[in-house]
Amino acid sequence: MRAEHIRFVAAVGIFAVALCSSSGSPASAEESKKAPAGKAADSSMVLKGSEEGTVFKSLTIEGEDRVRIEFERPALSLDLDPLTAPGLDWESTNAVLGRCDIDFLSPFVALSAVERSPYLARPWLESFAAGDIVRFRPALTDVERWRLTIADSRSRKIAEFEGKGSPPKELGWNGRATDGSPMPPGLTYSYVVEAYDRAGNKRNFVGKGFSLPSYELDAAKELVLLFSGEGLAEAPSGRRGDETLPPPLLLDAASRINQAGRPDGVIRVAVTARSYKEADALAKRIGGAIEPLILGDPSRIQYAADVQPDAPAGGTVAIRVAR
Repeated sequence: MRAEHIRFVAAVGIFAVALCSSSGSPASAEESKKAPAGKAADSSMVLKGSEEGTVFKSLTIEGEDRVRIEFERPALSLDLDPLTAPGLDWESTNAVLGRCDIDFLSPFVALSAVERSPYLARPWLESFAAGDIVRFRPALTDVERWRLTIADSRSRKIAEFEGKGSPPKELGWNGRATDGSPMPPGLTYSYVVEAYDRAGNKRNFVGKGFSLPSYELDAAKELVLLFSGEGLAEAPSGRRGDETLPPPLLLDAASRINQAGRPDGVIRVAVTARSYKEADALAKRIGGAIEPLILGDPSRIQYAADVQPDAPAGGTVAIRVAR
């Protein structure tokens, strides 16, 4: 460490009175040696008032009225490593809590007996179909080849099945178009069966129009839940005491989202409606309903509103959950 300097200020007159002899001349160091026999030599240091400065070993007198004392101190070096210092050993949280007698589990177990967790699965609802959500039964025999074509409300071909010989008794469709995109519920779809006999004659059978139910597509990278906004509006909301619960469809959606994968995956609520105001309002309504029911940070819910003039009444919803 650097030397510390301490200065003391003393009046010159005081030193003069204490150090001068009765004759008025300052006492010298040699006079202090001429002590009478039997008396100890005077070890006091004499300040010479006629000089600008006097040095007494480590004590230096500067000028006539200032005293400076210098102290040399060794440098202070503290070598402390918190990872190795005694009393600062690192332990796990369980090890620290295990040294006390506080029971953290029993209160939560007791609470679970009277309060239901919002994150529990609800497999009894079964609001979303999976696999083949639509089944066709052509009931054709003695044909050379056949083709079943599915069209949307614009009469656009979206999926097709064909084969040789008599068609199977039942054909299943999972709701995906030929390009793999899921078709939205809420629209009216139609299908036509074309049959050719051995002579090449063609017969067409037009089936009844149908709509898609609420369904899910479970892929490796994401879970997709599709349903119509009109069906959501018609679903009754439940009550538990003074609390109003979301419709069963959204309760089931939240349960499937919690079971789908990691709790930090992005949840995208995409709504297609005939106006932006309708699409945005429905998306925020769905997000607000499932927010307290899902695990993780609610900010992972994202919204998207799409406007299509021929969208189904009430809009159509697709919830995509990243795995």
